[in-house]
Amino acid sequence: MDEGMGAGISNEKLKRCDVSFGSTVRFGMLGGGQLGRMTIQAAQNLDLRVEVLDPDAAAPCARTAYRFTQGDLNNAKEVIDFGRNLDVLTVELENVSIEGLTALKAMGVQVWPDPEHLALICDKGVQKQFFADNGIPTADFHLIEGRAETMTRALPSVQKLRVGGYDGRGVQVFRTEDDARYGFDAPSVLEDAVDIAMELSVIVARSTAGEVATYPVVEAVFNDLNLVDFTVAPARISEEVAEQARAIALDIVEKMNFVGLLAVELFLDRDGAIWVNEIAPRTHNSGHHTIEGNVTSQFEQHLRAVLGLPLGSTATRRAAAMLNLIGGAEAEGTPVYAGLAEAMAMDGVYPHVYGKALVRPGRKMGHVTALAPSATPMCATSAANRIIELKSLLSVQGS
Repeated sequence: MDEGMGAGISNEKLKRCDVSFGSTVRFGMLGGGQLGRMTIQAAQNLDLRVEVLDPDAAAPCARTAYRFTQGDLNNAKEVIDFGRNLDVLTVELENVSIEGLTALKAMGVQVWPDPEHLALICDKGVQKQFFADNGIPTADFHLIEGRAETMTRALPSVQKLRVGGYDGRGVQVFRTEDDARYGFDAPSVLEDAVDIAMELSVIVARSTAGEVATYPVVEAVFNDLNLVDFTVAPARISEEVAEQARAIALDIVEKMNFVGLLAVELFLDRDGAIWVNEIAPRTHNSGHHTIEGNVTSQFEQHLRAVLGLPLGSTATRRAAAMLNLIGGAEAEGTPVYAGLAEAMAMDGVYPHVYGKALVRPGRKMGHVTALAPSATPMCATSAANRIIELKSLLSVQGS
């Protein structure tokens, strides 16, 4: 399959969405954070009026949603009450009531991704077992109940909470026995550490009609908080490695019979092997550059996929790099974006501020995308160098 193009897949279980799109569709989303906000921005071009449920009255989507409801995403009754009159319902995060979504699906609401897939993915233990059972390359692991078992594998190893981890939280790396003594005392995945040369991501879309399209492979660089610091697209890897990464991502969505947008996070080890780290059933931090850098943004693509519309081209317009704007170590209170005006004066630099009312240390507050002069992989380094320049200029503090 050519990268950047959709390819039809015959599957009797999948069909195009039988609702039209535009103002006649009741379209809902669980979660009102920055991913939801950018999804709404893409939806407005289709006159799609997005209704949002989120527990935070000041969530980024609160001012942009067509209908905003404050409620508990893990309360089945509240999820059912919110979604019962919708045509289509999607999510911008995994930590939601599977019970509520399953009930809505039984009532005839089109829920994408499928609740069964969300249940598989939100438990990292179940997710890892799916990889093992389906021949998907991933680090060796076993499931543990708590801290007492953290020294049962050879070091170095990595402990990941089975549920509840996000944005670098819920992960600990053990290099010594002393490290392992302070592991999480909760059900976890304990896996062998990979000797990582580079972290990669592939975003793949699969629609209700069975069309599939992958985006070019992205390179991710992490900071000391285990958060993505910046990304580079396309990744600075060989075409052979890129093709292998795309093939793994396609294998996962087809074996799952997945519908929606799936981010596949990968490790490239120092021997050149690729391992799946984890997957996310939604738009993803590693796809933010697609707003300016690709023909179709990941946010529009997700909407196309869950509405059964033709998938858009994922071809690269210009190589890009994306810098996360993260709350500083002492940041508290109303956010102050230092250096943003100077960055906006630069050619090919595009800021996205998420509209969060309060900043705190390590909180994602926005991102900035820098475009290279062309789409060639060689230009990716040019975009990455621009990001290094922006890192010394930009910060988010509080007042």
